[in-house]
Amino acid sequence: MSAEWKLNSHLASDTVNIGDLPLSRVLIIKDSNYPWLLLVPRRAGASEITDLNEVEQAQLMTEINRVSLALKDITKPDKLNVAALGNMVSQLHVHIIARRTSDAAWPRPIWGVVPAIGYDPVEMDAFKTALRKKIWLD
Repeated sequence: MSAEWKLNSHLASDTVNIGDLPLSRVLIIKDSNYPWLLLVPRRAGASEITDLNEVEQAQLMTEINRVSLALKDITKPDKLNVAALGNMVSQLHVHIIARRTSDAAWPRPIWGVVPAIGYDPVEMDAFKTALRKKIWLD
């Protein structure tokens, strides 16, 4: 891990940290409208996947796969959306979003469609525990 790396303050305020994989911090977005995770590679200055070296890029893909499979198993979505956009926050982060044909934004992108709804604390704890187990953080 880069000693200079720090999680962007906007990402930190919008998420719950569930742990670190070898490369990335795993975060839950505080919006129960959509089961939505972020992977943030812990590399200072990285804003694009191409800012990672080839070994780190392969590790990121492994982590995306692991987290995507866990989210899919837990939430049973109709579709998974995986994207590294960075238009609002330049720090490299990958969105993994479980989508349902019944969600408020389907089939459009989720950003700005409906206001965020916070998780019930009991639901958040159960979601966090299930993810940690499936992602092998416990």
